[in-house]
Amino acid sequence: MSNRHYSPADQLLINADKAIRTLFGKPEITERPYPAQDIEDTEINETDRSHIAGLMRINHSGEVCAQALYQGQALTAKLPKVRQSMERAAQEENDHLDWCNNRLQELGSHTSYLNPLWYAGSFAIGATAGMIGDKWSLGFVAETENQVVKHLEGHLQQLPEQDARSRAILEQMQQDEDQHRTTAIKAGGAELPTPIKKLMTITSKIMTTLAYKL
Repeated sequence: MSNRHYSPADQLLINADKAIRTLFGKPEITERPYPAQDIEDTEINETDRSHIAGLMRINHSGEVCAQALYQGQALTAKLPKVRQSMERAAQEENDHLDWCNNRLQELGSHTSYLNPLWYAGSFAIGATAGMIGDKWSLGFVAETENQVVKHLEGHLQQLPEQDARSRAILEQMQQDEDQHRTTAIKAGGAELPTPIKKLMTITSKIMTTLAYKL
């Protein structure tokens, strides 16, 4: 990880580039392979295909939110080790973003038209959390990942049994998100107040409902 110091203008340009890559281009991914690459794509009826695409669109939008959240937090994090942790997590979330996009293309579907809105809102939340303090920023990450793990479990239960490709993707994502949650807690993340957790749940419900359709 580079220790180079970036000016505010540099950071602004870097974050603008990452936003464009996340929303419209090819995000920077890690060396990990596509989880579904060696799994045969079985025949799926149109009703199930549409439902699976809706689920994967939700997950793609969730990764857009995660990417923005981590970038916002990395921008305002006060401790270098916390900033580096956020940047690494953001890169791993890019894997998820790429995997979900690949699966949507395989299903002949599209990503959410509202992704720019999700990105802007999540970036603002992440930056605000980072300014409040690293322990709360990390606590926000931990709770976010906790909710995502539960959310992915629900999607795994909804997938048609024959869709092994989507299942492989979501299972790997679930493992990664749980690891991010654990890392944030070990790094000193504080448990968020119950009203904040409930607000996060309500916000997530709104996003998932819209992303499934749009």
